[in-house]
Amino acid sequence: MEFSVNHPLPEGPDARYAEHLAAGRLCVQRCKGCERHIFYPRLLCPHCHGEDLDWVGVSGKGTVYATTVIRRRPEQGPPYNLCLVELDEGFRMPSRVEGVEPETVRVGMAVTARITQQDGADIVVFDPS
Repeated sequence: MEFSVNHPLPEGPDARYAEHLAAGRLCVQRCKGCERHIFYPRLLCPHCHGEDLDWVGVSGKGTVYATTVIRRRPEQGPPYNLCLVELDEGFRMPSRVEGVEPETVRVGMAVTARITQQDGADIVVFDPS
């Protein structure tokens, strides 16, 4: 059986994350030991190495931490933005900002998460707020 980024493993933290997205909820792990939010899904807390992780809903509000524009050949589609968003809860998530021209996305821009589908998988993208 082959897996890709768009189709997570059938069990484990990646699958739980995908289940939450499929239900329309943006949830990430939070460590009960150090109380920090964690993204991407893991088995251990990267901060304190704790094993007791809960799934919690997050606001989806954040700011663009880093950004770039991916340019493609015209027949492959228009350019798009690729960014790293720092969520208000203190973790960073790679994604893209939609609803604006890719070149207008700036570091410090306020954004809000939205769950959408791409290639049959639920993903998180951001819109300017």
